[in-house]
Amino acid sequence: MAAELSDILIRQARSDDLPALVAMFAADALGGHGDTTEPEAFLDYLRAFAVIEASPDQTLYVAERGGEVVGTFQTMVTTSLTGRGSSAMIIEAVQTRADMRGQGVGGLMIEFAIAEAKGRGIGRVALTSNAVRKDAHRFYERLGFKPSHLGFKMALK
Repeated sequence: MAAELSDILIRQARSDDLPALVAMFAADALGGHGDTTEPEAFLDYLRAFAVIEASPDQTLYVAERGGEVVGTFQTMVTTSLTGRGSSAMIIEAVQTRADMRGQGVGGLMIEFAIAEAKGRGIGRVALTSNAVRKDAHRFYERLGFKPSHLGFKMALK
């Protein structure tokens, strides 16, 4: 599904978007995910894209302006026994290209994800944000998100 919001087109990502997406993630100094544009790493991204694309519960999106990828996010739908078997949409890997920040791209992407969740009858959206991303926290709160949980991680590699 694609929707045009202003002059931004939000659509499902294609494999030919990967170089732009990888470049965006690699340029993120705060993320700390080890993303790189080194050619030998590209197969890792292709494998991950194939897994996401094949999953009925995951979708990778891009925001495009004038034919260029200017943002991205991923959604995952999970269903739990809690909440009487409720489903939630998790929004992850929200990234706006550095030169496009502050122009409303991120807000349009989040609004799109929320509309997708509502359209699927999902009653809750959730996201996590790196603790050092104070600007992102203010952004999410402006959009109506409430900091309600404390997250924990454990690296296994």
